[in-house]
Amino acid sequence: MAADPADQITVVLNAVIVAVTGESPRILTIRSVDQSAETDQRLAALPSGPLRAEKDRTLERGVRGWVSEQTGLDLGYVEQLYTFGDRHRDPVERRGGPRVMSVAYLALVRESLISGTRRAEWVDCYSFLPWEDWREGPPRVIQREVIPLLEEWIDSAGDRLSRRNRRDRVAITFGIDGSEWDGERVLERYELLYEAGLVGESPHRLVPTKERQTSAADDLGCRMALDHRRMLATALGRLRGKIKYRPVVFELLAPTFTLFQLQRVVEALAGIELHKQNFRRLVERGGLVEGTGGLDTHTGGRPAELFRFRKEVLREHRAPGVGI
Repeated sequence: MAADPADQITVVLNAVIVAVTGESPRILTIRSVDQSAETDQRLAALPSGPLRAEKDRTLERGVRGWVSEQTGLDLGYVEQLYTFGDRHRDPVERRGGPRVMSVAYLALVRESLISGTRRAEWVDCYSFLPWEDWREGPPRVIQREVIPLLEEWIDSAGDRLSRRNRRDRVAITFGIDGSEWDGERVLERYELLYEAGLVGESPHRLVPTKERQTSAADDLGCRMALDHRRMLATALGRLRGKIKYRPVVFELLAPTFTLFQLQRVVEALAGIELHKQNFRRLVERGGLVEGTGGLDTHTGGRPAELFRFRKEVLREHRAPGVGI
């Protein structure tokens, strides 16, 4: 008797590949057909492919193979991020196919030319999560779009207790009404917007009031295929936390760099502006870098000293990250 497809599981491997170019945190995307839409709409997606049980000896080798095939990129630093397995997260399952589980990986690289079998491109991370970039202060999208729409969601709750609970969640998650902004709550913010029906991936969209229908976009930020934007939010939150206690940021830099370049990379990922002198003191006090004796003469002004990462710090400190 043939097995029911609905009782089967397909394992897919996804890669959130992050680079910082200039002052822009970027992710590598491919184009995917939106299978939930009636039209042949193509959305940004993460490089991915099914686990090949006979060929892929490990999951990591599998994801490296798919990324290389689809984008021509050979990954360096890779770590497993999370497993996404909610029911009906993939339209294939809704149509009676197998349940699809995705094992996502986070990879850090320096941006380079790409090729491969899929039309891949580097895209600014904050085009998908525009409320996360606080380098120039609170993003306009929060006050203009996010908070007013969340107020409508709060008011739509059926009773006073539910409205109070929703308001507390919004305050804590988005750092308003006396709460502080926590940069690591990236996934919580996306999940809240998803639950409120404010992002394109949400199956139950909140209809804005008539006064806001012309100004509120159908989506806050660019939509991604399936739940890939949730994967991106998970990766950014993980990365923001990890740079504080692991020297992963140096995976995104050239072998030699200026302290200004290092600061700009950290700011791009953290989504906040850092105090120059305090940042440099923290980096130097932690023994993370050492001077090379060389100078960068392409700064547009006074030449800047070039540094490199001190690998010895991995033996000297248990948590050698970049303090923020």
